[in-house]
Amino acid sequence: MGIKKLQIYQGFEQGPIRPPSEASSLLLRVSRNCPWNRCTFCSVYKNEQFSLRPVDHVIEDIESVFEVTNVVLNELHEQGHLTQEIVNSLASTHFADKIPVFNIAVNWLARGEGSVFLQDANSLIIKPDDLIRILRHLNYRFPWITRITSYARSHTINRIAEEKLAALADAGLNRIHIGMESGCDEVLVKIDKGVTREHHISAGKAVKKAGIELSEYIMPGLGGSDLSIEHARQTADALNQIDADFIRLRTLAIPADIPLYEAYQVGEFKKCTDLQVISEIHELVSALSGITSRLASDHFYNLLQEVDGKLPGDKPRMLEILEHYMQLPADEQCLYQLGRRLGFFQSLQDLRPGVQRSGVEKIYERLEVTPDNIDRIVEQHMLKAI
Repeated sequence: MGIKKLQIYQGFEQGPIRPPSEASSLLLRVSRNCPWNRCTFCSVYKNEQFSLRPVDHVIEDIESVFEVTNVVLNELHEQGHLTQEIVNSLASTHFADKIPVFNIAVNWLARGEGSVFLQDANSLIIKPDDLIRILRHLNYRFPWITRITSYARSHTINRIAEEKLAALADAGLNRIHIGMESGCDEVLVKIDKGVTREHHISAGKAVKKAGIELSEYIMPGLGGSDLSIEHARQTADALNQIDADFIRLRTLAIPADIPLYEAYQVGEFKKCTDLQVISEIHELVSALSGITSRLASDHFYNLLQEVDGKLPGDKPRMLEILEHYMQLPADEQCLYQLGRRLGFFQSLQDLRPGVQRSGVEKIYERLEVTPDNIDRIVEQHMLKAI
């Protein structure tokens, strides 16, 4: 029988990513990397080994942040305000050997949202009782926390007993982010997601039943041009059965460091054009019915970020935006693609005459943009930005 190797605490840790909606959150690393790590559209954790952090190490991270916030808040109470000079003085006199965690804690306080995101890709894979211990300690040290959230795989959610999921909610887990990507089984197999449509539906329902907010991430374009319509329709049907709190759109990108890139290069995967993606999103939104989810397009890679609203009331407005783009003359569609991808345009309103449009038109002419080459031109730019 082997002797278990003791893991020594190496200090406060943070993982590489978090959802855009958690930009103001304290990032607390519960596990490292991704236990599945096979999805063909993802590069984040490839060649990295998954591991669980000892619960005591996570508790130590919480204590480190508490130590900083306690001193800073006491200083704020005494002084009535904090200047950069005071912050610098605290850093040098109290935390000279803990500058990274000092900066993290001060920035968290400064953002003022009081939210915490548990990293990395699937924190709910740890034993529920261990996670409950972490959640309770967070709330013990920071009773003013407003939200605690985490990524989770549908496969993992389905393995957690109903009463344990409810206990996690009771302990303070407010929101779970699930990467559904697609509700189409054929697409899920092609991207090696490791779950089925039914797994996604049952997991989503379980999260909602436990009283935890649910964000489902959908990836327009993931089925390629061959499966675009099926991807949209079946995903909408799955979402209609779940009624998530948030549906978040993340348009597919294909950088060279993801497994899907090779299939794209040899023609096995036919990438959707921007126009095809917009048509797919229109199909998806049209098919959403009987739910009260918030549809969010909160990612820079989405072409039409203004397609954002609460169902069912905002559905007509969102469809109108999509249809407006689809009905534009081809050269206007191309001009918007270029302006949006270069960061000049934020919405279709920016196509109106003015300095902004004139600047994009000059670039458009210089690059000799046409409907035939626009997707290649903007793809090259976007891959540099990823």
